[in-house]
Amino acid sequence: MNQSALDISERRGNPLPNSELWEQATAEQKLALYDLHRFGYRLLFMRHSVKGPIAVVCQQDDIALIYHDGEIDLHPKISIRQQH
Repeated sequence: MNQSALDISERRGNPLPNSELWEQATAEQKLALYDLHRFGYRLLFMRHSVKGPIAVVCQQDDIALIYHDGEIDLHPKISIRQQH
């Protein structure tokens, strides 16, 4: 599933604690993240789109998206801004 920049709202500021991010995830996203966690993926942040929340996860330099319905995109066409 491709995402356009207009579909994802961008929020800047202080990152939320993982417990708050976890609460924003759907049940399907939580199950998918649990599966990916076994491979070393961790939840970075959540983004909200018209279709529902999108979980952005990473494992070292690999980024993946988990859509609201639990669909996992291991090769998303996005780039993550580096924190300074």
